[in-house]
Amino acid sequence: MIFGIDASRLQVAQRTGTEQYTWELLQALGSIDTRHNYWLYTNGLPAALPPLPPNFRLRPIRLPRLWTHLRLSAEMFLHAPDVLFVPAHVLPLWSPPRAVVTIHDLGYLHYPEAHPLSRRLYLRLSTRWNAWRATHIIADSATTKQDIVRHCRVAESKISVVHLGVGARFRPITDRGLLHEVALRYGITTPYLLFVGTIQPRKNLARLIEAWAAYARQTATNTTLVIAGKSGWITAAIERRAYELGIADRVRFTGYVADDDLPALISGALGYVFPSLYEGFGLPVLEAQACGTPVLCSAVSSLPEVAGDAAIFVDPHSVPSITDGIQRLCEDQQMRERLRDAGLRRISGWNWQRTARETLRILEASGNPPAP
Repeated sequence: MIFGIDASRLQVAQRTGTEQYTWELLQALGSIDTRHNYWLYTNGLPAALPPLPPNFRLRPIRLPRLWTHLRLSAEMFLHAPDVLFVPAHVLPLWSPPRAVVTIHDLGYLHYPEAHPLSRRLYLRLSTRWNAWRATHIIADSATTKQDIVRHCRVAESKISVVHLGVGARFRPITDRGLLHEVALRYGITTPYLLFVGTIQPRKNLARLIEAWAAYARQTATNTTLVIAGKSGWITAAIERRAYELGIADRVRFTGYVADDDLPALISGALGYVFPSLYEGFGLPVLEAQACGTPVLCSAVSSLPEVAGDAAIFVDPHSVPSITDGIQRLCEDQQMRERLRDAGLRRISGWNWQRTARETLRILEASGNPPAP
């Protein structure tokens, strides 16, 4: 069969979230499947591609604006694959009869204030279109599946939960020279707590900074809070909060961190803090566990499903709850050791090859529908 894949997310050089999902899934599919042919559609040449076998062919098709609904639609009309797979975006207005789409989350419904109005309207329309048009839907978590069923009125049988994986590069880094080198590269002093993600309201960073300020006021800690990630929406206001609270010297914004540096940066942290308001999956939690770093995260959305028993859970709406969690993370060495061991046990089997195998089964089933 020929599987067409919207690989337009690989246009960006600095991959986060859905871009990383597309990259890792393509690489894993290439490592397990040489039987089917894959056509990768991009708007021009991508910034980079993972190593792929000859049955994966790049098909760059250019259009400056409305690429999905005009140019990709035209390509589907003229040269349709057996199945179109959209891993991280929206189905084109015209797509083949058999189409599979991944819906990562419906966070815009739970926290509309964390998205600009234009973005909310687009997400609402595109998500409903995906749910209605797709032959089958992939959801990252049971939480996202339940949201799709509830808000898009889709039958549960049309949705499969396929958990994400952890890249092989995420492992405990113990080389002290490398840990020091990476920390120095980003202007980080040890010890430090670490958050990694796009700087935006949904990540709840304002409350995290407020909780860190409360903890810093009541202790003589020499620990730094490191917030790593590229700018998103309302980034300046989030960064300004540390100055307003008088703890700018105890908070370090690093900007985007290169993929190759992440394992060492995570491994070198005293703990990983992820008090997000809503996550469709929460891959950074697994990446931290894979690096042997104890995790603090929110007790909402998909995060308990992902973190299991290997995290300190906090109420993301409560600054005192986050503060208490930070105190336990920083001061209880036995708890950190227990979380480290539990996290390393938990990530066993959470790999991208498993994600790719389950995704491939869905693509094959969509291309071979049962006889009436």
